[in-house]
Amino acid sequence: MSVSILIVEDEEDLATLLRYNLEAKGFEVFEASDGELATQLLQENPPDLILLDWMLPQISGIELCRRWRKDKKTSSIPIIMLTARGEETDRVRGFATGADDYVVKPFSVLELLARIDALLRRTSPKLLSSKIIAGDIELDRENFRVLRAGKEIHLGPKEYRLLEFFMSHVGRVHSREKLLNNVWGADVYIDDRTVDVHIARLRKSLTENKSLTKDKQVDPIRTVRGAGYAFDEKF
Repeated sequence: MSVSILIVEDEEDLATLLRYNLEAKGFEVFEASDGELATQLLQENPPDLILLDWMLPQISGIELCRRWRKDKKTSSIPIIMLTARGEETDRVRGFATGADDYVVKPFSVLELLARIDALLRRTSPKLLSSKIIAGDIELDRENFRVLRAGKEIHLGPKEYRLLEFFMSHVGRVHSREKLLNNVWGADVYIDDRTVDVHIARLRKSLTENKSLTKDKQVDPIRTVRGAGYAFDEKF
């Protein structure tokens, strides 16, 4: 599951608990303890969902939510507010600011996970689907199979993970560092040029399959000079 979540929470124990449970579910997790760091992470690496604490130092979660909803780059990212405020007026204020859901502390982690799944299924169903389809390529997460124009494509583990990440984020440009973090993990220290090697292998597998006709061998991976790579759905 190549779904990324940004936790914006200044309570270290709660942030750690959330990270542990989210990573156990297969999510990629980023953390920020204040609004400035959260905004920087959003600009560098937009997540698929944000868990946002209402009471933060310097800038409140409500103000951050308001700012992010006005920014085209972050306006469509689902946001769940985490707060000790349970009054109806506070909930209304949170929703009016742009939050998609609202969880009152203390909360059940299992309930929060269920809310995350429900919100993602509503806003980004492709991210959680067992099958992802982009153009003539189909990736089956349950059986770890990849088909192109109905013909099976055999990929190595890293090439499969790269393709899964690309197809889960169609059209977005990803830096080598971001691809390394999502496919190899943030704690693995390898040269970012390793990404180029595996993308070359992935491209070869997708475009040089002899069972495909020439018009089905178009390369869906686009190199963006100075920025990284993107996967185009229309090819």
